Amino acid sequence: MPPLTRWMLKTSLVYLFLALLVGILQGLRPYLGAALPFFRAPEPVRVHLFVVGWLTLLIFGVVFWMFPKYSQSKPRGHEWLGWLAYGLLNAGLVLRVIGESAGQPGTFFGWLLVVSAVLQWLAALAFIANTWPRVKEK
Repeated sequence: MPPLTRWMLKTSLVYLFLALLVGILQGLRPYLGAALPFFRAPEPVRVHLFVVGWLTLLIFGVVFWMFPKYSQSKPRGHEWLGWLAYGLLNAGLVLRVIGESAGQPGTFFGWLLVVSAVLQWLAALAFIANTWPRVKEK
């Protein structure tokens, strides 16, 4: 298994753990609100941790590893594009969690949501650019 795939899969498992933890804390908030004053993560945080963090990163990692070879010399295509997708997706997700948890639209934290969306979109472009040539007829 390539190092990039290992990083993607292990990071996706961390996001799965965090998404489940956020869900537990959201469920406990009505009962332990005074004991959890620091916890203000809205529902989109949990959804993004699940969908972008766990599912998307898991898919990226498996596709990078298992899809047909690009060529004999570059079996997985341009590895730098894979690392770029990994970095951009994670940076976008972290900024999304911060922006959703801390701010309001029109503020600095609201602008983090815009930046996070652009970073995640760029990650998708890097992933597509590396994967598209690997999807071909025999």
